[in-house]
Amino acid sequence: MININNNPILLTEAALDVAVVETILSSVMTKGIDFSDMYFQQSFGESWLLEDGLVKKGTFSAHRGVGVRVINGEKTGFAYADEIELDSLRASVVSAAAIAKQSGESRAVKITSRTNYVSLYPAVNPLTTLIDATKIDLLKKVDLEARRDERVKQVVASLAGCYERILVINSEGMIAEDVRPLVRLMVNVVAEHNGRRETGSISGGRRGGYEVFLNANLALSYAREAVRIALVNLEAEATPAGVMPVVLGKGWPAVLLHEAVGHGLEGDFIRKKSSVFFEKLNQQVAADCCTIVDQGNFPGERRGSLNIDDEGTLTQCTVLIENGKLKNYMLDKLSARLLRMQPTGNARRESYAHIPLPRMTNTYMLAGQYMPEEIIASVDYGLYAPNFSGGQVDITSGEFVFSTSEAYLIEHGKITRPVKGATLIGNGPQVLHKISMVGNDLSLDSGAGTCGKYGQSVPVGVGQPTLKVTELTVGGTEKQ
Repeated sequence: MININNNPILLTEAALDVAVVETILSSVMTKGIDFSDMYFQQSFGESWLLEDGLVKKGTFSAHRGVGVRVINGEKTGFAYADEIELDSLRASVVSAAAIAKQSGESRAVKITSRTNYVSLYPAVNPLTTLIDATKIDLLKKVDLEARRDERVKQVVASLAGCYERILVINSEGMIAEDVRPLVRLMVNVVAEHNGRRETGSISGGRRGGYEVFLNANLALSYAREAVRIALVNLEAEATPAGVMPVVLGKGWPAVLLHEAVGHGLEGDFIRKKSSVFFEKLNQQVAADCCTIVDQGNFPGERRGSLNIDDEGTLTQCTVLIENGKLKNYMLDKLSARLLRMQPTGNARRESYAHIPLPRMTNTYMLAGQYMPEEIIASVDYGLYAPNFSGGQVDITSGEFVFSTSEAYLIEHGKITRPVKGATLIGNGPQVLHKISMVGNDLSLDSGAGTCGKYGQSVPVGVGQPTLKVTELTVGGTEKQ
């Protein structure tokens, strides 16, 4: 728990205290100003890159600063400083207030509440959980494990970690702190056979230390999985193109839901009336078997989890779609106020140099009643897609295109031949109505996701059980 009587460490290290911040925030709270806040951040990051058994790159970074935001109606003034010190704070407030056209007599701000919680993850510095020699040795073991198959010609493995401390103080009298560790391991391989070359990749991570990759030889399992995908693709045939049933695998394939559905439920797109889901609350927007939630407080040190969002609001489990009906949006304070709703703990920003936006955390579909084998058996001819490499979506229309990194044909109710180059083309809202079977094997991804929006990147999680879409356009290299 955080003690309300303690001065925040980010202020103490800068020879500042809460009383000073109260005074500065008070100076900007004049007539017409609805809200203001300060976001303090200190972060340390590193990355290691091993290519073909040799360390090719090692980086270290350190950042420290504060972002100041002033809101006047729908207008936001924002300024930031790359240092936490008194003059920088004052200058940033003046700049942000000028953008929001602030003037007149100010009103006092008094910090009266501190956001407390039981942390979802350890307050460790990942960079110190293993010595550098052990980190390099881990990557070398990954390289050797991947090369057990003589068809593997190239291996690239990378390890990255970040230790971040944040502090939020706002004009409503709230103060909140968090310590956020994050680690990630990525493995890419290139395999060659009979003159054909294919790739396979996998990555994963969590909010904690590097030691997770040593437990149960997790890092070595990543190497084996990357090799497996590459070898499957070596045997893959051309993908038949056409409209057909598609079965999406559990876990990572939920990135399709994240892009094609999730972004359209973020509050800024709703309040700007640019989302296809605008004015559809309590309407049927998906099949009855679909329940989708966004859960920022998902336990287990998930990559997308946060104790508090970047406005200091406690994260929660928000039911977005329940039994096919739209129930809620993902909201930051600004969107919630303009929509006359409550914030959901989804305000996120890449750093102190960025304004907060309503963003996803861990977004997933709840489990259904069917065994995965039943779902496959229900398809006479179609596509099974257990892995995706990426995609894009138009928020306004809901139209999307996604590329698979691993896919198979389903023939007479059985998974048969691997295929390469399959793309899924469709419309997010329409696809939701075409989901006919939802499996009982809900799984979240391995901790690989990073979401981009308006130039800002933040870590996220996705998940789903195996599910069947009755009809979807598959783009390929061969006509049916």
